Amino acid sequence: MAVQVKVLIPSKIAESSQTTQYTANNVTTIIDKFTATNYDSSARTISVNLVSALDVAGNNNLVIKTKTLLPSETYTFPELVGHALSPGGYISTLASTGTAINIRSSGREIS
Repeated sequence: MAVQVKVLIPSKIAESSQTTQYTANNVTTIIDKFTATNYDSSARTISVNLVSALDVAGNNNLVIKTKTLLPSETYTFPELVGHALSPGGYISTLASTGTAINIRSSGREIS
């Protein structure tokens, strides 16, 4: 068994449509950190789903629902830390706007 520490989602702007941000391709993944920063001057929201390989993002796998980030706020999502994705599972996000929230995640891939 090999363990690789990895950036799961390189820093990027979260989209305003449900978007797959990371997929555990042929590995089991443990989320160690997930950060979102609102760089806008207005409050914005973000939702995060942890989806199994045979499912689609929806209410049944919603882990964070419309977390409000105040202007210039950074949130580290302790609710996601330690969660595992089985092979084929993925992280999906939905932001209230596609021009205000930067996200980044890191973790461990186990093969």
